[in-house]
Amino acid sequence: MTEQLLLDPTRKPSAAGVMRAAEKIAKILPQTPLLPLTVDGKKIWCKAESLQPIGAFKIRGGWHRLTDLGAEQRRKGVVAFSSGNHAQGVAWAAKQLNVSATIIMPSDAPLAKLENTKNLGATVITYDRLADSREDLAAEFAGESGAVIVPSFDDPWIVEGQGSTGIEIREQMITLTGQAPDHIVACCGGGGLASGMSLVNPDADISVVEPEGWDDMRRSLEGGTIVPVEDNPPATDCDALQTLMVSPLTFDILRERNAHAVAVSREEVHHAMRVAFQQLQLVVEPGGAVALAAILSGKAKITDRTALTISGGNVDPDRFAQIIGA
Repeated sequence: MTEQLLLDPTRKPSAAGVMRAAEKIAKILPQTPLLPLTVDGKKIWCKAESLQPIGAFKIRGGWHRLTDLGAEQRRKGVVAFSSGNHAQGVAWAAKQLNVSATIIMPSDAPLAKLENTKNLGATVITYDRLADSREDLAAEFAGESGAVIVPSFDDPWIVEGQGSTGIEIREQMITLTGQAPDHIVACCGGGGLASGMSLVNPDADISVVEPEGWDDMRRSLEGGTIVPVEDNPPATDCDALQTLMVSPLTFDILRERNAHAVAVSREEVHHAMRVAFQQLQLVVEPGGAVALAAILSGKAKITDRTALTISGGNVDPDRFAQIIGA
């Protein structure tokens, strides 16, 4: 695929695009560790994206997108919307590149994520998650300022950037075991991470995991068409995965790959956070623990070559202590 096509904003995400993103990311960030964990007598491999500089895999998509901005786009800046991890990924990349960033965040986002985003130099605008449209707010701001909108998953650069996680998993497993993964289990909000990783692991089964009540990707994949989260969704600790409706961009990739999807309960997520802390010495936020929760609960199968994402570690300290100490 030519460089011109890889810079076309109307393109579909591709394996070539993921490879390009991985090459860019490898120049500025070391690979996060792939940690072994024994579950029911079988070894699984946990990709510790919670150890990224911003505490989540979202740094990948942010860097891939912003490094492809033109000179005029950099001058006008970017606007993104996020509950916190994408916000920090965009803000981090913007700071490195001296680009102004405005982030639209829900007013109930974890304090740690709000403060971290501000500390990275971004301007934060808050909104009511259930009453306002973050997409509309971003479009309004972009219309007034000329800023480039950087969506959290509905964007080819973001999907490709997040997919670089899958290249690292593949390379690390081959180095450690001599074989590539045959099953990858990933957290899922909008599906950017799972769909991106699936592009560069064509021989692996893909499982996506969402919190109960916010499992619109599961319902969409099972029904064969995109459906939104049902009315009055329940409260969830998994703020990073509160996507009201997935996009055709990610849905189509996962549907074509026959991805399997499951939902996990709050109790299963909390148990996974405790296991990650006790056995892997990782601080993991609720949304970052759903893939491990699916494995531990038996909702996602364990093969001889299963890998999963520990996707984020941005959790308020008091809340983390409550969950770990329960």
